[in-house]
Order: sequence, then structure tokens, then C-alpha cells
Amino acid sequence: MRRKLRIGLVSPYGWDSPGGVQVHIRDLSKFLIANGHEVSVLAPVDDEDGIEEDFVVSAGKPVAIPYNGAVARVLFGPVAASRVRQWISQSDFDVLHIHEPAIPSLGLLACSIAEGPLVGTFHVAAQKFKVAFAIVPIVEPIVERLRARIAVSEVARETLKIHIETDAVVIPNGIGWDSFQGARPRLEWQLGKTIGFIGRFGEKRKGLSLLIDALPKIIESHPDLKVLIAGPGDPEEILKQVDPRLRTRLTFLGLLSEEEKRQFFKSIDLYVAPNIGGESFGIILAEAMATGVAILASDLSAFKYVLEDGKWGVHFEASNAEDLAVKASTLLSDPARLATLASMSSEGAKRFDWPVVAEKIMDVYDLVSGAGEKVVLASGNRSWNKLIRGRGE
Repeated sequence: MRRKLRIGLVSPYGWDSPGGVQVHIRDLSKFLIANGHEVSVLAPVDDEDGIEEDFVVSAGKPVAIPYNGAVARVLFGPVAASRVRQWISQSDFDVLHIHEPAIPSLGLLACSIAEGPLVGTFHVAAQKFKVAFAIVPIVEPIVERLRARIAVSEVARETLKIHIETDAVVIPNGIGWDSFQGARPRLEWQLGKTIGFIGRFGEKRKGLSLLIDALPKIIESHPDLKVLIAGPGDPEEILKQVDPRLRTRLTFLGLLSEEEKRQFFKSIDLYVAPNIGGESFGIILAEAMATGVAILASDLSAFKYVLEDGKWGVHFEASNAEDLAVKASTLLSDPARLATLASMSSEGAKRFDWPVVAEKIMDVYDLVSGAGEKVVLASGNRSWNKLIRGRGE
């Protein structure tokens, strides 16, 4: 039987902004609490009154910066560092679990300020020559404070090895598999032959424009085709760029609740993930799998990891609208194949269920905290001073 731990988790991104990292931290925290552990999460927060979770502590308002093909809402600087220091000093943590400790946000601050049983999870995926870790000479010695490193996929692990020349154990993001079982379709979303898309559709890397480019060819075979689009963004900005003849094919649903997301997956014939890059895992793919829907995804390394090289879905060549159109048309023409894929995919998602994933994370916690050592403030401020000056000593 595992001993009960007091665990601190650090979110680098705005808690009230949509994102896979925040969802991962939230769900992990709930699972740990349900299993008797004490948990506190420090995160940037825009609207403190809107926080629903009583285990979340606000470190202040985030600011938006371009990062890895998206806009990240992060928090950095002396005031944020002071709040991190206060949170750690008052909490008596057995383990401090820092997410994205190599980017300029709360995680990097926490890693520079604390010492003891520290665990870091790396979510980001970046190309070899892309400047994803712009302050590597400063980051490397700080990341060395971590007693254990986790990467959410092989591509995230490879990014870590390339940029910081260190390694990590691969533990994927988790989902509540049971919560996706028994989902029912929503009548008004069953529009005939229907493709579904979920994501921040204003971000180029999410690939909505690629899917739209593929539509004319898909429509040749399926003239009644509709596309349901869910997620944050401005539909008008997308529609201005779309051929007027295609606009009636697109239905924008906005942000979905968790229940609506499950209904969404059960209402469509084919879920398409047309992302063109910058993905380290693909939590939405795991959720789609758990619900039981046929999946067509680009052949990004992260997506091939989730779908096990096409075992639980079909891949098309990333950034290739022609291949996307051919694969989607073929699948939509084969109801039996769609049904088989849908029935199989839920089984494939079980390896991401929280009881499986959290057990591996707890193994890491036990490894770093086995001696009963506590998380404390690091002696001196040399690492923090390097960060704030932006250079070495």
C-alpha cells in the first residue's frame, strides 16, 4: 500500500485557458485526491473568482506570448517568483511535480527556487532547429535539479534529448476512460455524413485550413457531407477565407463541455485530426478513442504513438490535403469499416486510463521521495539571479 503524500503541481499555462497540459494537471490532481493524497496546484489565473477547483492557488495573471506555433498564456518575473517561493515555503510538500520546467513560466521558476524531491514533466514537441528553448544555457543546470523527468511521448522525449541533452521516462497523458463510456449522440448534430474537428481552429498548426482544402474532393464522393467544428476561435475569420460554396458545410459549435464533447464524438461518422505539427501527444485523440469513434489523423509522430501506427485508426500524410481527401472519402464510403474502427478504438484508449497512467506517476513519486525528504527552498538565489539577468554569472 502506498503512503499518502502531500503533492504540489505547477502549471506553466493559464488555468482558465483551454489546453491539454492544464487538463492533464487537473485530472491528475483529482485522481490523486480521490486516492487520499493532498494536492495543491499553483497556476497563472486570469479570473480568480472563476476557479472551480479548491486545490488551485493563483500565482497571478498570465500574459500571452507566441510559443511553439501557438499563443501561450504564461507568468514569469520577480513577482511571480516571490509567489512561487511563498507557496513552496508554506506547503511542506513531499513531492513537487513541475510541468514544462524548461519554458519561461512558473515551472522554470519553481525548478530554480526549490530543491529536494522534484519531478518534471515535459509536454512540448519542437523541431530540431526550432528555437523552442531559447535560454538553454541557463535552463540546463536548473533542470538538473529534477530528481526524475517524465516525457508524455517519444516525440516529447526526443525534443528534450535534442535541446537539453537529457533523458526522461515516457508516461503518457491520462484520460478518465470510464467517463467516455455510454455516451449518446445529440440529434441536432447528426447531419448525415459528418466529419468532426476539435481544436483551437485559429491556430494554423491545428490544420483546419487543410481539412477545408480537402473538402471539395470529399464532397465529390459525398455530396451531403457536413463538418462540425468545436473549440475556441472566431468563426468569421475562418469563413472569410472559405469558398462561399463550402460555408454551408461548416457548423461551428464553440467550446464544448465535457458532456457535450462525448456527445460530439458519438454524433459524427469520422473524427479528423489534420494537425500539421507541434504536437507532443494528442489528448483529444485519446478521448475520441475512448468514446468510440472512427479516427483519421495526420501521421505526426505524436499521433502515431497514440494510435500505435494505425492500429486504432487511420493515418494520412501530414500537410497533404489530397491524401486526407482520399482517405476520408474511402472511409466514409465504407460504413462497415467505420463501425469496426469505432468499436476497436475504445479498447486502444485503455492504456491512457488514469488508474494505469497515475500508477506509473506514483512510482516516480515514490522513487524521488522514498527517503522522507521534503521539498524546500533552494539555498541562495544563484539560479534565479541568472534567470532574471538572462545571462550566466
